[in-house]
Amino acid sequence: MPLKFRKLLISDERFESAGVFDVNNDGVPDIVSGEFWYEGPDFKKKHRIGSIRAEGEYFDDFSTIPMDINGDGLMDFVTGGWWGNTLRWRENPGDPSKDWPEHIIAETGNVETTRAWDVDGCGIPELIPNCPGMPVVIFKLKTDKSGKGTGEFQRIQITDSAQGHGLGAGDIAGNRRVDIVLNRGWLEAPKKPLEQKWKWHQELELPGSSCVPILVADVNGDGRNDLIAGGGHEYGLFWYEQIADAKGKRAWKKHVIDPDNSQYHDMKWIDIDGDGQCELLTGKRYRAHCGHDSGANDPYGIYYFKWNGECFTKQVVCYGPLRETKGLGIHFAAADLTGNGLPDIIAPGKDGLCVFYTEK
Repeated sequence: MPLKFRKLLISDERFESAGVFDVNNDGVPDIVSGEFWYEGPDFKKKHRIGSIRAEGEYFDDFSTIPMDINGDGLMDFVTGGWWGNTLRWRENPGDPSKDWPEHIIAETGNVETTRAWDVDGCGIPELIPNCPGMPVVIFKLKTDKSGKGTGEFQRIQITDSAQGHGLGAGDIAGNRRVDIVLNRGWLEAPKKPLEQKWKWHQELELPGSSCVPILVADVNGDGRNDLIAGGGHEYGLFWYEQIADAKGKRAWKKHVIDPDNSQYHDMKWIDIDGDGQCELLTGKRYRAHCGHDSGANDPYGIYYFKWNGECFTKQVVCYGPLRETKGLGIHFAAADLTGNGLPDIIAPGKDGLCVFYTEK
């Protein structure tokens, strides 16, 4: 049976990124989005974080990655944006009446968005911004002897060539390492990923404006991880089956999931219905390029796609025209906000900030 969802409008703010974490250490998850955080469990109380640079319809704030960066026991978060050309973190002051100081991690070039994966298996995720036209760089949080963050990062460049639009990570080679996926190939992780050279495999042809993240998952259960990618600024959502050709060489077979919707910019591989199997959760980034993308004015929504053993079946969270529906922005979140064991959907975007409570 398809799930039921209860929609709650949190704010009409137009920030495109949101995260969920316990800001005030009261044991209750809060929502952080743009210039504000919203106190759980009902998210009615709104606290200021600080000003963010505005550029037309955009705000220069394209991720909300929670990390205790300075080791003080309070969760901070990582952001960055296209115009600031920097990767940044906001420091949790521990006082809801104070703004969150902003710190520059590095000059990076234009940041499409940033994601975090534990590349070296240390237990603390590393940061990897998607910066089209720039090399792939990993930023590792420096820690003290007790394992706490020091507020500083190590920069590790793993390519000389430029990346494009799209970024993902996961085990493609089948050796339990975290490889990195780009829209025209993938980088195979060495045994010591922050010290040794990565191997480039140019064997992919994903959408030119691929989503972030490109998902790495074993879709069909054959023991080989496949890829899922959408067109962040074009039509189409696809999965790419990892196969071996006649000579035993790795190849990728393209399958269509949804050809009729556009601007699939962010997605998650998550068990949303509690059956022990992951589903594909995604939706449209409303006005990703401010009305200039293919399908920008189409009806739109949020969906989850369930693998039935042969293909994906589409289930609708919401769908329709503006103000009757909702998109997912550039960095959405999923977390169990009610304690019912099912992840809820925290949906930011130029069309407001909403929560979709997943109900049994």
